[in-house]
This record gives sequence, structure tokens and C-alpha cells, in this order.
Amino acid sequence: MHPIEEPDLLRVEGLKKVFRSGPADLVLFENLSFRVRKGELLAVVGESGAGKSTLLHILGALDRPSDGNVYCAKLRLQSLTDEQAAEFRNSKIGFVWQAHYLLPEFTAVENVAMPLLVRGIKRAQAETESAKWLREVGLAERAHHRSGDLDNRTAESVFELITRLHTDYRLTSLIVTHNLAFARRCHRVLRLERGRMEELAPESLPA
Repeated sequence: MHPIEEPDLLRVEGLKKVFRSGPADLVLFENLSFRVRKGELLAVVGESGAGKSTLLHILGALDRPSDGNVYCAKLRLQSLTDEQAAEFRNSKIGFVWQAHYLLPEFTAVENVAMPLLVRGIKRAQAETESAKWLREVGLAERAHHRSGDLDNRTAESVFELITRLHTDYRLTSLIVTHNLAFARRCHRVLRLERGRMEELAPESLPA
């Protein structure tokens, strides 16, 4: 666990998301408020359709809420232009998707280097940095394979890798999962259900 004096890296205040569904409005969630301290490993759980993915998209500046505020790394995400949001995603956060979303025409090292190239870093330096991170996650031997060759790891091994990197690099991590056993191994657990958020004790979840 992390000391109480650690500052909040992420602050969510009164978040609401509404979708138009025919003539009516569908309120996916509303009045969500929570904080994530620097260095925490937080799990968000809930049934399919509860809004977990939409919440993650909002927290990552991929979508905008209908109401409320998200503050991350001292930025109010809703105030960012599209260009600033893209820069925020490129430099401040990282996503690990359930589907890999890799570019199939590029190798692993080229895919990993892509955000650095977008940032203006020269190709040789970007690929050197990319190769270093592939070694870090045990994929050095697949650096020049296409993306279809990479998707062969179990959920357990991916979770163990994420938690190791979280610890080694003192990251702040938010994991959206259906796997309650994985959620139990996080510092905190939030459950999104019927548009509301509640905090659960990790030890109350099944192992």
C-alpha cells in the first residue's frame, strides 16, 4: 500500500455520460466521483454494459463526458483541444487493450516505436527505445515479427507483467477487468453498477 500523503494523480468529479437512444436519453452513469493516488493499482469491475469502457475512454481523453470533470497530471481533460488531447495521450498515459489494435503491416518494434515517431523523435532512436521495451516485456525475439504473432499470452501472464512494470517503474495503473481474482490483487477496487460507483475491499472478492 502507499502512504496517505501521496498526491492524487487522477481526480474525477461528478462524471456523467448520456447517450441518445432513439427519442430518449440513456444515462450510462452519473455523479461518479473518485480519486486515484500516485502509485496506486486500481481495479474497476462491473457487468458488461455497465460503462467501464466508456469510463476508460473518458479518463484517457478519447471521449468527453456529458457533465463533470476529470483532472489528470494537473490537467483538466475537458479543457484540452483535440490536438492537446492527442499530445496528452502520447506523452502522459498508456493503454493496454484487450484487443491489441496493432498495425498489421508493421513489425513489433515498429509498432512500439510509432508514438515516439509521432512525437518527432528520429527513427533510429525510436527503434532503439522500442527494442529496449520489447526486451523488458520478454518479446525481444519477436521484435521483427508482425503483430499477429504476438497475441499468444495468457491473461495471467499479462496481468503479472503489468503488475511487475507497475512496481518496477512506480506507475499509477487502472485496470478494467471482469476477473475478480485479478481485481483482488490490486490496491483498491471500484465497482460500476447501475450507473453508480462503489468501493469494495479487495479481500472481499473471490481469490
